[in-house]
Amino acid sequence: MSHDGIGPRAASRSVAFLTAGMLAVPALAGCGSDDPAGKPPAGADVARADRAKIADGGTLRWAVDTVPDTLNTFQADADATTARIAQAVLPSLYRMDGRGRAVRNPDYLESAEVVDTEPRQVVVYKLNQQAVWSDGREIGAADFAAQWRALSGKDTAYWTARNAGYDRIEKIERGKNNLEVKVTFRRTYADWRSLFTPLYPKEVMGTPDSFNDGARKKLKVTAGPFTVQKVDTEEDEVTLTRNTRWWGDPAKLSKIVLRAVPRDKRISALSAGTLDLAEIDPSAARRITVAALPQSESSPLAGPGADRSAADALRSWAVANGSDEEAADEEISARKKLRKKAAKYARQQKALTGFEVRKSLEPAYTQLALNGADGPLADERVRRAVARALDRRALAEAVLKPLGLPAEPVGSHLALAGQAAYADNSGALGKQDAKEARALLADAGWVPGGPVKEEKKKDEGEEAAGAEGEDASAEEDSGSESEGGDDGTYIVGEDDGGDEGEGDGGDNKAPRDSGTGAKHLRQGSAPGAYAPKGTAAPARAENAPVAKDGKALTLRFVLPTGPGSDTLATVAGRITGMLEKIGIRTDISKVDDESYFKDHIASGEYDLALYSWPATAFPATDARPVYSKPVPAADGSLNVEQNWTRVGTDQVDQLFDQAIGTLDDSERHALIRKADSRIWAAAGSIPLYQRPQLTAARKNLANVGAFGLRTPVYEDMGFLKKAAPPAPGGDQQS
Repeated sequence: MSHDGIGPRAASRSVAFLTAGMLAVPALAGCGSDDPAGKPPAGADVARADRAKIADGGTLRWAVDTVPDTLNTFQADADATTARIAQAVLPSLYRMDGRGRAVRNPDYLESAEVVDTEPRQVVVYKLNQQAVWSDGREIGAADFAAQWRALSGKDTAYWTARNAGYDRIEKIERGKNNLEVKVTFRRTYADWRSLFTPLYPKEVMGTPDSFNDGARKKLKVTAGPFTVQKVDTEEDEVTLTRNTRWWGDPAKLSKIVLRAVPRDKRISALSAGTLDLAEIDPSAARRITVAALPQSESSPLAGPGADRSAADALRSWAVANGSDEEAADEEISARKKLRKKAAKYARQQKALTGFEVRKSLEPAYTQLALNGADGPLADERVRRAVARALDRRALAEAVLKPLGLPAEPVGSHLALAGQAAYADNSGALGKQDAKEARALLADAGWVPGGPVKEEKKKDEGEEAAGAEGEDASAEEDSGSESEGGDDGTYIVGEDDGGDEGEGDGGDNKAPRDSGTGAKHLRQGSAPGAYAPKGTAAPARAENAPVAKDGKALTLRFVLPTGPGSDTLATVAGRITGMLEKIGIRTDISKVDDESYFKDHIASGEYDLALYSWPATAFPATDARPVYSKPVPAADGSLNVEQNWTRVGTDQVDQLFDQAIGTLDDSERHALIRKADSRIWAAAGSIPLYQRPQLTAARKNLANVGAFGLRTPVYEDMGFLKKAAPPAPGGDQQS
């Protein structure tokens, strides 16, 4: 995951599973023609091709963010690569189609249905009679039962990340024959389809030791089109090979090598020929796009030295050939380095002509989180004011439009467009309305131009602090003229005629004319002038900073640094400008991305933050801990689960509880949508845009790329046949 909205799994070990699990599970089916779920704004872009057109053999070298610490998706330190491996090597009873809806995977499941609801809910699974583990044993009830016991939460010896759903099971039995599995629930569980995906063999789930340690670096028994050959931590790669016991359509590829490559190194790896497929950031996508242009068009667009003017080049030549030997040597050395960089860039661009960018929207969205634990944002009116100040469409366009992707704001916290539970419920909060936002602030006591007490500056080196210092000294000068007669004066509004950038530092005092002292200004005159304490701001000073009890409203906006964070910085800048228009100032703090979640988001050390949540097909189960009302723990601390905004209501919790116990699809979706409306109204988090998914792929690579909401079909991936029959393995073998 890029930093275009940091994935929540970085926050804690428990969340690692939450994120990976959400991305791995399928979506629910069943939606009428009048359903408000709509369609995904962008479909999968995978260069779809018939299997007959794909060569047999070859190795796909696929960039990933990490070599996982565990291959067990139900452990706390599982990550996105863990989930990807599980999809390729383990049973998934359902897979997602292009709309994010569940479709039965016939390779494993002939049918699954609720056969009884009274006195207990009973689900019967009928398995594919050919489905076997890689050791030849049939997949059956023993595997289901072992996974239930491991994940039920009853045996604490199992180091599980969570037990949602499995804790509702009463018993698991063999059905009428070996191909049937009968699952009886103690309590009704609507999200029963989320269980047993992925399904691990009883050899992994059977004992605490095998669960905790046996599946961390190897999976001896699998049941997918591929199997795990090796996890190589020294080479930072995982090798998957064709499963010879696979009963479905045989995998076209001989191998898939998942290679850990940092995102800022992927262009180099692609151009060097060590990767065939990689998710990339927008800057890398631009390079590949430029490489595809004719040389006459692409050469001046980018590359080292491309921004140097003719005057710069002439100046460089003059220095290199001048009489100052030391300066000449330095310039000659710099010119050589530049030529080497330019030559390297040109070689890379030539190599990148063999790739193309496939793009879609990830099954994840970026949100603005508002910490409601304490401070100004503990007041719902202030949170709602922040939300009403945002032009969410403009923010989505800033990120997605330059990439040629649909820029539709996300309308739900709990699903994405196309998924069964989706509906645009943002109307519960209201559209962007600066006037209404200012009214909400005023109702909460935050008024434009309110008196602001002088505060000690934390950092004398900050530009804003310096500006405040100048005005503070001016106030002192003014006060000395009349023995305190002007001691209670303050600045109202901002300069409405000067450079609008003057107010960006959080300074609520308009710049003074350099030739006129403060003592010459008439009290109560134009915005920016001195006025007696308590004087209301003039009507035209609507954008003036708001204040309450002598303190200006400034929110700490925490952002991560590191590769991929540029998009977040752009979005944060736009948000800052929108908030300034209603009188809210922001103090942006950029922190190390390694500590972003642990030390800031999870610990509550922020007011505003940007991060992403993955889409889930089962919001009643998976989203409950994200939006449930925090409760005091036994030790007096606040148990927030994954609700890092600390905003929740009893009504939202009740709606989740009702939804999880409702088997009727339509009724359950209605409850989820109602819960989402309440989440919007509470304004603890504001969904902004679905994250862009950009993938660099070799042009002859088929059925792989930007998958969108669709689950990858690993057995169909491969390289297109050449005009002449390729040699065994083709030239893509590593």
